[in-house]
Amino acid sequence: MSDAYTLGFDTSAAHCAAALLCGSRLVAARAEQMTRGQAERLMPLLEELLHECGIAWGDLGRIGVGVGPGNFTGIRIGVSAARGLALALEIPAIGVTGFQVIAFGDSARHIAAIPAPRDHLHVQMPGGEQELVPMADAAAMGAPLRYLPEPGETTRRIACLASVATPGAAPAPLYLRAADAAPARDAPPVLLD
Repeated sequence: MSDAYTLGFDTSAAHCAAALLCGSRLVAARAEQMTRGQAERLMPLLEELLHECGIAWGDLGRIGVGVGPGNFTGIRIGVSAARGLALALEIPAIGVTGFQVIAFGDSARHIAAIPAPRDHLHVQMPGGEQELVPMADAAAMGAPLRYLPEPGETTRRIACLASVATPGAAPAPLYLRAADAAPARDAPPVLLD
């Protein structure tokens, strides 16, 4: 049945990863470590994964995508790919946060922690509050820290969560800090008539 296949993928960190589920059964997963190049690698990786499994794009019933927090560019790559595929295939795309991935199947009280630049962590407290904190302060927050699993397991969990979620609004990036990028300081070009 075509609606039983869920494709999950994530480019929000230093990897490009994908997982294919049929119902709740993992069919295949791929993960490649990379600090750059996710935009060029994501679609070929998805094509390869589907081809290996004998699955066509039209067989997919849902898409799940990691929406962050994490790398700004990586999050945008994944979210835009998921939204574009969902539109083209006329299937729902569901955004899954790293915090949801960490909490998947775990009822223990812990602080969900995702590494951030400059010795900081994105954290979600047991009560749900999300913030960016210095790594040195996180250990004293009153509960054990739990980090994201390896990329292959992360994408499997993204696909699992997407397969049972009620479709809603299109996936949107989750950012807990301002962008590092700044406008160019050079003078704009002079346009000639």
